[in-house]
Amino acid sequence: MSFARTNGRTQAVGAMRWRRWLVVGLSSMLLHALALNWIGGNFRLPAQEDAPPPALRTVLVLAHQPENRPLATPPTPRPASLARAKTRPPRAKPQSAPKVAVPAAAPSTPVATATAPALPEMPPAPDMAADAQAAMLAAAAPAESGFGNPGMLDTGAASVTQSAPAPDHRLYKVDPPPSATLKYKVQALREGREVFGHGTIAWQFNGSQYAINGDAGILFFSLLEFSSHGKTDEFGIAPLQYTEKRFRRQQTETRFDREHKLISFSASANTFPLQGGEQDRASIVWQLASIGRGDAARFAPDTQVPLFIAGVRDGSTWNIQVLGEEEIEVGLGRLRAWHVRRAPRPGDKDQILDIWLAPSYNWYPVRLRYTETNGEYLDLSLSAIEAAAATSR
Repeated sequence: MSFARTNGRTQAVGAMRWRRWLVVGLSSMLLHALALNWIGGNFRLPAQEDAPPPALRTVLVLAHQPENRPLATPPTPRPASLARAKTRPPRAKPQSAPKVAVPAAAPSTPVATATAPALPEMPPAPDMAADAQAAMLAAAAPAESGFGNPGMLDTGAASVTQSAPAPDHRLYKVDPPPSATLKYKVQALREGREVFGHGTIAWQFNGSQYAINGDAGILFFSLLEFSSHGKTDEFGIAPLQYTEKRFRRQQTETRFDREHKLISFSASANTFPLQGGEQDRASIVWQLASIGRGDAARFAPDTQVPLFIAGVRDGSTWNIQVLGEEEIEVGLGRLRAWHVRRAPRPGDKDQILDIWLAPSYNWYPVRLRYTETNGEYLDLSLSAIEAAAATSR
């Protein structure tokens, strides 16, 4: 009996142990299987942890949609409204025209009257084009026929008639100086540097015709070359042609057409009527010298000698101011000379010209000074006088 009970207990304990080992073994196998599945990506339990990514994706999509919707929605109604607004007027016009004829005409009438004055203002555009063509023809004409055709610039002549000199020119007693070649020492200020050089003005007069040739240079560079030729009449020096060539600039030509009584320029389409007494930038000096020799009483302090001067592209009346007689030092030595000045009018960008004329030297210009608006200057001081025989042109 006791042996049977003991044997039964032993079998029961063994069965329980096998069950435990079976449970442990199965649990171990299950855990290994779960571990392998998790590593391999087939583990489905963490699907709850994978849920946030889809949630984030949906949130992102929803976040992008609100951003895109306000951007997409405003343009769509606007073009639609604009399209409707654009399409409605044509549809409404045939219907509302007979109904609201007066109101429709009222707003349109002021608009038409407001824009109508603008239409007559458009013609200046063709005029500007014509002026530009005239300027190009005038600039190209010297190579073809010597100068522009005055007939093509009648409109320009009429436009500047008001600024032309008045016909009541003063008649001065003139006595042109004898022919001579004047040598000058040149001092110039360019680009902040002071340089020195030499210059020459050759004046030739044969009793009825004159010629002027001048130059001023630094070392091997010519800063200014100019020439003027013409005749004399009851007003004094009467130019026919003036040319000027500045450093790094093209040569310009100013023509005094006495047959057609017109002043014209190669550098512009401007024209001026020629009435007598007009001068160029070179002849003005010798006109003043001729007045000094013929009527010295004209030179008194604080007096003015009005003369119309034609430049390289325009012309205006110069009021030559007589500043007084001064004692100056030049290459020839110390001497007395009348100082006259041409100062530009306010707003004029032309240069200032100072001239010193020496009565003891036939009223020759013993000093010349050209001052630009930027402060640069060209100063010529007489160093020698060479008499020259008069020649005819």
